[in-house]
Amino acid sequence: MSLSSETIFFIGFSIFVAFVMALDLGAFSKSKSHVVSFKEAGIWSAVWVSLAIAFFFFLRQYGYLIHDISDVTHLQDVKEKYYESLKLPPNFEAALRTFQNSMAIDYLTGYLTEYSLSVDNIFVFILIFNSFGVHKKFYKKVLVWGILGSIVLRFIFIFIGAALIQEFEWILYIFGAFLIYTGVNILRNKEEDEEIDPAKHPVVKFASKYFNVYKRNVIDHFLVYHKRFKKWYITPLFLVMLVIAGTDVVFAVDSIPAIFSITKDPYIVFFSNVFAIMGLRSMFFFLASIMGLFRFLKYGLGILLSFIGVKMLLHHQLSAVGFTNVHSLLVIVGILVVSIGASVVFPEKK
Repeated sequence: MSLSSETIFFIGFSIFVAFVMALDLGAFSKSKSHVVSFKEAGIWSAVWVSLAIAFFFFLRQYGYLIHDISDVTHLQDVKEKYYESLKLPPNFEAALRTFQNSMAIDYLTGYLTEYSLSVDNIFVFILIFNSFGVHKKFYKKVLVWGILGSIVLRFIFIFIGAALIQEFEWILYIFGAFLIYTGVNILRNKEEDEEIDPAKHPVVKFASKYFNVYKRNVIDHFLVYHKRFKKWYITPLFLVMLVIAGTDVVFAVDSIPAIFSITKDPYIVFFSNVFAIMGLRSMFFFLASIMGLFRFLKYGLGILLSFIGVKMLLHHQLSAVGFTNVHSLLVIVGILVVSIGASVVFPEKK
């Protein structure tokens, strides 16, 4: 039984991401856990952004591999299923180029949206590490494995969401209203210092109920075997990793509906999520020490979510007047540039 190009592509993509993640984690080096420097974080941030941009150009040339498109009939089927508003020329080669260009733009717009919304995760991750008393040299390991766990959960959510949207298109209106509500709340609420009680966190309470939890910290280990009781225990570091993964899934409640306003193609939604989340770990270390400089970025994210919500509610009307995802990309970039630029021009007075 021969494998389709679609299956081969996904296998290759998974191996590639796993390999780069292993490099990022330091699996091929003998060095132990260490505090990630600003320089190292900047380099890895650049690597992940470069890979995300390279994937954009890959989609423009070889996007047909994702849906295993080999003829005009298959192209029309995929177009009607995920890109119903896209107009294709009659010639197959020209139609395929148009389709792949549209797919690539959707991916880039989705990636930029997801990456922007991931910035908000950083505030919460810092809060989690401080509340659980995690040493800085373990941040990298916890983030990498926690984010890998969240990717698996996002994969499930994305394809369930895509199936629901295909069956019940009115769900888009619920997503849109929810995003507007979330965006307005971000604009209305002032930043306040919050605290997390580790003992009362729902993830910790759930894990403590169903697993053996080692009460003391064990350096650089998620699991430990107790020789006396002959049992395996999960460590406090493992609990923090679970909290990180669970927290990212909570954030996905905003981000996944947001990207479905850009494309209904679950594969493009997944790829943009993978690259955005993979880059989140390095971005955490790169931005954690300078997040205070971007005082208006949180408001920019509120406007961004509100804009996406409105776009979901009015997607038929906007399509009728020729509003495409290229325009969405320009609006999103404009919101981010203005919010970051305003933060630099009008810094917070000490």
